[in-house]
Amino acid sequence: MDSFGAVGAGAAIALENLFPPLPSEVILPLAGFAASQGKFGLITVLLWTTAGSVIGALALYAIGALLGRDRTVAIAARLPLVKAPDIERTEKWFARHGTKAVFFGRMIPIFRSMISVPAGVERMRLPVFLALTTAGSLIWNAVFILIGHALGARWHQVSDLVGVYSKGVLAAVALAALTFVVLRAHALKGHKEQRDKPRRARSKGSSR
Repeated sequence: MDSFGAVGAGAAIALENLFPPLPSEVILPLAGFAASQGKFGLITVLLWTTAGSVIGALALYAIGALLGRDRTVAIAARLPLVKAPDIERTEKWFARHGTKAVFFGRMIPIFRSMISVPAGVERMRLPVFLALTTAGSLIWNAVFILIGHALGARWHQVSDLVGVYSKGVLAAVALAALTFVVLRAHALKGHKEQRDKPRRARSKGSSR
């Protein structure tokens, strides 16, 4: 913040989209604290950090667009326990809820970055993607910058609290993934048993 000011804060947020281990919930309150010290203006840092959010999201959108649907489906098909209908359901869900997902996804740790990739894969109209990403990022950034500005030297308290929120999101994602794996493995096992029943029956008949 001291060396690069508001521009540096914006660059850090752009990188945070590409490398989530750089958490915005640390960068933004710190930027708010720096603004409270008169290092730069609140509006200036809000504009630069929102620009950084949009630039980072656009980079991920471009990756999704370059991958395209066919490559994405081919990659997903190689993943264990993933089936073609899973991809189709995901596409249908995104077609119905993609705008809400992009907007609200900008306010959820982990998904902040990830949501831009399927938007690119599905070729969401770029003006719509930019508008939703800008609006969601502006809200998220403003909240944390203003809290950091209000807390002053105690700015780190907000990152401590949001860390609990982030861990909760991670736990929910891990639980959902584990549930999916268990249910899918159980379904595949049942399918295999049903498929093998006629074979076992033929084997018993021939032994008689």
